[in-house]
Amino acid sequence: MLPNISLTRLNGETEQMSDYAGKVLLIVNVASRCGFTNQYAGLQNIYAQFQDRGFEVLGFPCNQFGGQEPGSATEIEQFCSTRYQTTFPLFEKTDVNGENAHPLYKYIKHAAPGILGTEAIKWNFTKFLVDRQGQVVRRYGSADDPASIAGDIQKILQSPE
Repeated sequence: MLPNISLTRLNGETEQMSDYAGKVLLIVNVASRCGFTNQYAGLQNIYAQFQDRGFEVLGFPCNQFGGQEPGSATEIEQFCSTRYQTTFPLFEKTDVNGENAHPLYKYIKHAAPGILGTEAIKWNFTKFLVDRQGQVVRRYGSADDPASIAGDIQKILQSPE
C-alpha cells in the first residue's frame, strides 16, 4: 500500500498521498521538451474520461532525462495548461532516480520494477497504475500511449473495492 508521503503541487500547496486514498491513480514523470510530451493530451483525455469514477493522474515534472524539463514551476504550469489544457494535478519538479529520488518514486519503483527487475526509470513518461487499495498494479514504459492503458484503468475501476 502506498505510504502516506507528503507531496507539493507546482503552486507550492502541500498534500498527502492519503488525500488520494480510495482512488485509482496513474503516476507519471512528465517533461515539456520530450519526444513523448504529446502524451500530455492522452493523459488529459483518460483523466477526463475516468475522473468522475475516482481516477486521478498525478504528474511529476522531471529534469533528469536529457534536461527535458528545465522550466520553473510557473513555466511548467503555463505550458501544460495552455498547450494541453491539463487539469490533473501537477507536482513540483521531482527526481525519480538516484539518492535524491522522491520517496514516492522510491516506493513505486520497488513495488513495480521494470524489465529484468531494474528499479531505475529509463525516461520521462514512465507510468505506474495504482489500485484503490494503494497497490501498484503495473508499470508502463514511456512509449506506452495513455489511451492504451484505458482498458486496464477501466478494469480496476470496475473491480469491487
